[in-house]
Amino acid sequence: RAMAAALDLVIRLDDLAGPEIAAFMDEHVAEMKRVTPPESKHALDLEGLRRPDIQFWTIWDGAVLAGCGGLKRLDSHQGEIKAMRTRASYRGTGVASSMLRHIVDRARAAGYHELLLETGSFEFFEAARQLYLKHGFDYCGPFGDYVADPNSVFMMRRL
Repeated sequence: RAMAAALDLVIRLDDLAGPEIAAFMDEHVAEMKRVTPPESKHALDLEGLRRPDIQFWTIWDGAVLAGCGGLKRLDSHQGEIKAMRTRASYRGTGVASSMLRHIVDRARAAGYHELLLETGSFEFFEAARQLYLKHGFDYCGPFGDYVADPNSVFMMRRL
């Protein structure tokens, strides 16, 4: 696969109503259930993402849904990244970095001072953790309604 600059990437605010995002998120939730114990699964399905405090974007390469990501308002100073996912065939192409930069920009525009996230501690999530570290995130403790969990990793970036 070509790198993101060579792809025809377009990021769109998504209303979570289309069949492509429904199938993509079903795949995401099924994958999270396979790799994460039920008590540690925090992946939101479409209903969980259809909330007024969450903005959600999809990233397209032409007609192909290549990835997605959301931004949840925690309070006037903090936002949380939700449902970051890249289609398997696009991993390593820069799609996730493009989406993450977009979410960081949107968080800044919303006036947030901190951007937080929860991801898994397993090997499966190593690429995600490296992506966040590369983009200025660092490890932190649980936030919001999360509790300490050996299967979860919490990260934060000051904006």
